[in-house]
Amino acid sequence: MPNRLAHATSPYLLQHADNPVDWWQWEPAAFEEARRRGVPVFLSVGYSSCHWCHVLAHESFEDELTAAYMNEHFVNIKVDREERPDVDAVYMEAVQAATGQGGWPMSVFMTADAEPFYFGTYFPPEPRQGMPSFMQVLEGVRTAWVGRPEEVAEVAQRIVRDLAGRQLDYGKAGTPGPEELAGALLGLTREYDAARGGFGGAPKFPPSMVLEFLLRHHARTGSEGALQMAGDTCEAMARGGIYDQLGGGFARYAVDREWVVPHFEKMLYDNALLCRVYAHLWRSTGSGLARRVALETADFMVRELRTEQGGFASALDADSEEPGSGRHVEGAYYAWTPGQLVDVLGEEDAAVARACFAVTDEGTFEHGKSVLQLPQDGPVVDADRLADIKARLLAARAERPAPGRDDKVVAAWNGLAIAALAECGAYFERPDLVERAIEAADLLVRVHMDGRARLARTSKDGQVGANAGVLEDYGDVAEGFLTLAAVTGEGVWLEFAGFLVDLIMARFTAEDGSLYDTAHDAERLIRRPQDPTDTAAPSGWTAAAGALLSYAAHTGSEAHRTAAERALGVVHSLGPRVPRFIGHGLAVAEALVDGPREVAVVGHPDDPARAALHRTALLGTAPGAVVAVGMPRTADGAGGEFPLLDERTLVRDLPTAYVCRHFVCARPTTEPVELAQQLGAVRP
Repeated sequence: MPNRLAHATSPYLLQHADNPVDWWQWEPAAFEEARRRGVPVFLSVGYSSCHWCHVLAHESFEDELTAAYMNEHFVNIKVDREERPDVDAVYMEAVQAATGQGGWPMSVFMTADAEPFYFGTYFPPEPRQGMPSFMQVLEGVRTAWVGRPEEVAEVAQRIVRDLAGRQLDYGKAGTPGPEELAGALLGLTREYDAARGGFGGAPKFPPSMVLEFLLRHHARTGSEGALQMAGDTCEAMARGGIYDQLGGGFARYAVDREWVVPHFEKMLYDNALLCRVYAHLWRSTGSGLARRVALETADFMVRELRTEQGGFASALDADSEEPGSGRHVEGAYYAWTPGQLVDVLGEEDAAVARACFAVTDEGTFEHGKSVLQLPQDGPVVDADRLADIKARLLAARAERPAPGRDDKVVAAWNGLAIAALAECGAYFERPDLVERAIEAADLLVRVHMDGRARLARTSKDGQVGANAGVLEDYGDVAEGFLTLAAVTGEGVWLEFAGFLVDLIMARFTAEDGSLYDTAHDAERLIRRPQDPTDTAAPSGWTAAAGALLSYAAHTGSEAHRTAAERALGVVHSLGPRVPRFIGHGLAVAEALVDGPREVAVVGHPDDPARAALHRTALLGTAPGAVVAVGMPRTADGAGGEFPLLDERTLVRDLPTAYVCRHFVCARPTTEPVELAQQLGAVRP
């Protein structure tokens, strides 16, 4: 019999709708039920493409005896971390504080007042490797709850007090400047893996936001070391197994230091961020590899993640059905044996594919299978032949059972995708990609935004979800809208971005200028989440700071500029100390130090000379430069849709570009070459 999750909008919750566990969603009624029955609450948090979440569900939540014990002695709540990042953040902070580590699935036991007292992640069905079994954990918690209630209550209250004491105080830290950014670069240099690219050891995650900082730092300072770290890391990832050599797009992370074997789930946020990084690397260097990867990743997002409503789905699973076995296996869709290559390509082309993609007899993954790579020392193969081999392998792979897709549309991640697709479309003269970005933005306005411009976190099948947007939704969607405004010249996107940044100032900002992840009127949890550090995507805090800064540059609003500067105090404090974990904040700080520059391009819409200036402006590498294009706007308000176009006139009746920063303007120019010089552009 289906449990209470049968009517959920989250694909992850729906995966558990037929469990024998009597699941509740996160709602007041669940805690009231625990209070009425006098039992603890078991909170299980995960997401649909999480491999070990699936394992725990199959081993324990689908087991009748385990479920019966859970139902008798607990109220059980299931949460999709992607729908409720606030709930996830609060309890993950508690897990990490108590155990020194965290991850998903996350398992938390708490009182009816939502106060946690015992934590964990994955628990096996039988004791192994020093871990208790899940049933042992359940029985132990039950015994403590019944036999030592005062001790349980004291532990829960102490944890809540400890969390409350972790309040951040960065409001008076000062604005980051060149010294802090140089210190951050030095810190990154110490942690850089010069042999393999990236930072740290295994598992190795794509450092998207750090790469963006490095590219901006190079653009501002000319640092060759910053550019080399960014370029070498991008090349290592693009040649490794973490990148899908056939279909484009990146997996979540590599389990090794060499980027060979990925954890195969593909997330929208990773691909949106990396698509933009590779496009910016091409903009800085003209790299053909960067151009190819940016476009292939954009095409992957459109082909495999775009929903019928025009938005972008959250993720593809790591697991899929293994042909012939009927089992769901991680990486089954992507890995190849030498024999499978022969079956698709024949002996001669299979030998070429083996050499090009590093497919070995032993395998680079599991059970003699290899994850396709593109090693730098591989053979030189005719481009047309290699393209034909890839096309045939991709067609054969499409016949395999595909990984599941999480179809919910997350506002923040769609904001990231909008920015990436709009820029790729503009850089690479792909108007279809700009159209896809516009369609996703339109969905966010129509479905996710209410009459007061407040955002909902998710939608599915065109139906808005019940959960309120959090700070990252406002920051990332505003960033997407601002990028779309620059690319399309349509001022309505600047207007929508303005609604969102105003709400950030009104609903998420503390008196000292620091930012909270949830709004002032959001559901009260045991702690109001507030985290400025990046996880897999930019923190809401620094995403909001970036949107505030760009909007201020567009409009001249001192209030928005001040809010951005105050929010960036956290980068002043953390940038030199933990640069790997505040990369987006460092990138925004680069824009602040550089200006950011304000670019206005005026001219008639059908004049090719205006289009040339507009393209040059978009290709400028000056960190965080904002671009407005349109007709000159006169003193009576007629003409262009952007404040930056106010009273900008044509020079000699020709389309003209104006570049300003720090209240000083360069000479107006009608020449793309001169504009490129004013913007520090390296023309690819």
